[in-house]
Amino acid sequence: MPNSQIFIVKANGDRELFNPTKLENSLLNAGADHGAVDEIVSHVGKELQDGMSTSQIYKHAFFLLKKKQKPAATRYSLRRAIMELGPSGFPFEDFIGHVLREKGFEVLIGQKILGGCIEHEVDVVAWNENKLIMAEAKFHNKLGLKSDVKVALYVKARIDDIKENMFFYGKERKVDEGWLITNTKFTTTAIHYAECKGLTLIGWNYPKQGNLQDLILDGDLHPLTCLTSMSQSQKSLLLNRGVVLCKTVKEDPTLLRSIGFNEEKTKKVLEEIDQL
Repeated sequence: MPNSQIFIVKANGDRELFNPTKLENSLLNAGADHGAVDEIVSHVGKELQDGMSTSQIYKHAFFLLKKKQKPAATRYSLRRAIMELGPSGFPFEDFIGHVLREKGFEVLIGQKILGGCIEHEVDVVAWNENKLIMAEAKFHNKLGLKSDVKVALYVKARIDDIKENMFFYGKERKVDEGWLITNTKFTTTAIHYAECKGLTLIGWNYPKQGNLQDLILDGDLHPLTCLTSMSQSQKSLLLNRGVVLCKTVKEDPTLLRSIGFNEEKTKKVLEEIDQL
């Protein structure tokens, strides 16, 4: 059966014709060279069957890329690595806190904030000299799940109530921006509403610039879960100690030795981190 007639199943259950260009672009964006990309796309194309899931295609491509170009494979797995933070027990809002601290903000997680009418539990409060941000972190454990307009409406209503009060974070001030951050995507209606009402949305690939993927890559903020040189149980040992970023391990390699890594294993992990 020619590829043009093969339907694949997306994470949300929808069926669509297989488009090799999408696979090519995702591999190139991860840093794979054109030769490796052509070889992988050709290999995957030969193994395609009608009804295969995008997850199966990803796993196949990842396996091939890992054998050819390990650093690119690590970057290719980034989106799924963020999802693995949930099962590990490491809260998504804590990861967002790490991201914003690297951007120069002071950050507090899980704050009780008194609005004009009621008290709110705010996932992330971040501030610098210029602005005070209060953010809701919406974690999804499946790629096909999206944050819809009901979530945007809920967050906007909470931010509006919070904006009625003054707060002391660095200095006395009102909230400048309300954010809704997710590790997946938003529905088009949620995006339209947020743009209309001034609610900042940050998703995996929204907006075009300054999205979650950009924030992670620009700041070298790869989570431990993207590493291929460590097992899941080894990653969990570090995550349970509050170590979530690859760069933290690079700055303090004794963290690896503290969970039983010898010099050779430590070197392999550090080399993978350097290649990112």
